[in-house]
Amino acid sequence: MRSVCVYCGSSPGSRDDYRTAAEALADQLVAQGLGLVYGGAKVGLMGCIADRVLAGGGAVTGVIPSALVDLEVAHPGLTTLEVVPDMHARKARMAELADGFVAMPGGLGTLEELFEMLTWSQLGFHAKPVGLLNAAGFYDQLLAFLDHASDEGFMRVEHRALLLASGSAGQLLSMLVGWRSVTVAKLPRS
Repeated sequence: MRSVCVYCGSSPGSRDDYRTAAEALADQLVAQGLGLVYGGAKVGLMGCIADRVLAGGGAVTGVIPSALVDLEVAHPGLTTLEVVPDMHARKARMAELADGFVAMPGGLGTLEELFEMLTWSQLGFHAKPVGLLNAAGFYDQLLAFLDHASDEGFMRVEHRALLLASGSAGQLLSMLVGWRSVTVAKLPRS
């Protein structure tokens, strides 16, 4: 593993715990020599984790749609900033650059990115680990819902196991680094 894509809020959230978790994850990425791939913004938790990795001497690659650059949210000090045409290109490029994925607290965009990576894993489109940094129990209810969906027969147990979760940045990164792909059905490709 060389780099981790982190999905997180473009706002800081209402609790200091979220910023603390972003800083802890950044510190762990730097300590383990892992580069950060993220959405390229200078705001919210996105800016927090990027700033912390950069301050620690780590590499940060941002991928941002041109429309967001025009709104002046692009981070000006990244190791690399790739400007892409739209959100679809952004997600595909981030997935291509990363060896694993972590979702931190965030809103609809964070959830959409997380579930797309889980779905791609379930379908065999990639074999990379996907994790939740469950800062301050932010994702407790989501994890309970996924267990419920599995219990009710809407998700196979092996697909539920695709999502790793921990409240500790160090533990979550250890889980990602040690992860081995769960065997899932591969769809024929045309």
